Formats: sequence, structure tokens, C-alpha cells
Amino acid sequence: MKSIVATCVVLLVVAAGVAAQKPKYGVTVTAEKNVDFARFKSYSWTRGQPSLNKKIDAQIVTAVDRELNALGLTNAKTGPGDVLAAYYALTRTDIDPRAKSDDAKGNQPEYQVGTLSVALLDPGSRKELLRLRMEKPIEGAKIDEAIDSAVTELFASYPTRKRP
Repeated sequence: MKSIVATCVVLLVVAAGVAAQKPKYGVTVTAEKNVDFARFKSYSWTRGQPSLNKKIDAQIVTAVDRELNALGLTNAKTGPGDVLAAYYALTRTDIDPRAKSDDAKGNQPEYQVGTLSVALLDPGSRKELLRLRMEKPIEGAKIDEAIDSAVTELFASYPTRKRP
């Protein structure tokens, strides 16, 4: 009887481990409590972890500028703004462990996943006030459209945005 219970416990632990490895895609928002995001009227850029591709970097900055402007924030090109804005971009390769192998060697299918985070920081302390983060598989879409839709989706979760 004890061996049956022990076997069940081991199987549950293994199943939980496999389930925990499944990546979660989508948007996550981490906002500092007691911050009135409506009071921010200007921002200035600070270095995050930009894309090494200068074209992609410019597209992300343009898309974030567009969304911040839509929220009523202006880019304080000289001097510090009410907040500092930074973005962080990276890609990784995930595999689908449940899919059938896609070659004679038994390798699992691989796909690219992009992560884009936009952070708003306190200009004095550089304390993070807000982080909007998205992880999403990168499919064959045009990169311009993928960046625009990702940034739009991120800022749909901005704390002062009205939810439908």
C-alpha cells in the first residue's frame, strides 16, 4: 500500500513539473502600489536592453512613443520627464515537448519567442514604477506589424486605461 501511495506522489510531482514547464504567453503587468499614473505628463528615455537591430530598435521606440503620447504623456527631449521610459527586448527558442518529432533524429519542433518589456522608472531613484511585459511566439508576420500590435497590446493594460 505504501509503495502505491509513493508511486502516486512521484507521478504527481513529475506531472506538476511538466505542467510547470509549459511557458505562459501574454501580457503581465507589475505596477507599484500607491502610484498615481494619471499625474505623469512627460517622460524621457533611458537605456534598457534594446534590440541590437537598429531598425527594430527604432520601430519599438516609435511604437512606445505613440502609445505614451496617446496616454497624454509628452517626450521631454531636454531634461528629465516625470518618469523615465526604458524597454527590454530579447528572443529565445522554445520547443513543444508534446508535439511529434519533426525530423529523423527525433528533435521536437522549435519556435522563436519574443519578450518585450516596457518599464517606467522614477527619475530620481530609478525605482521601477511600472513594468508591462509580453511574451509571444514570433510567427511569420511582418516585423513592423508584430511590433506595433505587441506594443498596442502592452499599453492596453496601462493602469489608467479604461477597460471595456
